[in-house]
Amino acid sequence: MHSVSCAPLEQMLAHIRTHASSLVCIGEVGLDYQPRVIAPHGDDEVNADGQPMSVVRKAQQLEVFRAQARLAKELDLAVNVHSRCAGKYAIALLREEKVSRAVLHAFDGKASYAKAAAEQHGYFFSIPPCIDRSPQFQKLVAALPITSILLETDSPALPPIVRERNVPANLMVSVDNIARIKKLSREQVLAQTNANAQALFGHRFAATPRNTHGALIR
Repeated sequence: MHSVSCAPLEQMLAHIRTHASSLVCIGEVGLDYQPRVIAPHGDDEVNADGQPMSVVRKAQQLEVFRAQARLAKELDLAVNVHSRCAGKYAIALLREEKVSRAVLHAFDGKASYAKAAAEQHGYFFSIPPCIDRSPQFQKLVAALPITSILLETDSPALPPIVRERNVPANLMVSVDNIARIKKLSREQVLAQTNANAQALFGHRFAATPRNTHGALIR
């Protein structure tokens, strides 16, 4: 469910309510504060009232994300959060809405924000295969307890090699990097991340697809 536009919000919230019994989580939803999203025509773009459009677009995103977070809490569903250049703001909103079950995918914020969110609120962070070439994701894994880490590929994006197409099989690239950084075996990482997914998604996790290693496929 796209979180930038307010237009289809009520229709999509109703759709989620209708199908809630078959859902594992609501997502990806969240905030994207990249300049190309909030100010695609430059910082001097304003609306009819003279307000900077970057400010207007941020406010719209917050409105939609807040509604989605509230619905997830109402339906007892986890939230899969997309945040770009907005990590601390996404965490702050989840905290304000008292969301207790959330995973922040491919988190690009400070490792200190992630560590605090994991320790204080029990949020999870999923690690893509581009960790193989990303000091930022390596630092994130080092900062987080293994009990707060999940796996993802984000295929076809975020591959271990620049400009190559990512594929689900690259999940093991994430596993091997996590194992190296945390000084654990592959088997320990797979077992713990699957236990983490069970804790986040609950009984509905049993129906989600896995790869041949038993890891959650995303």
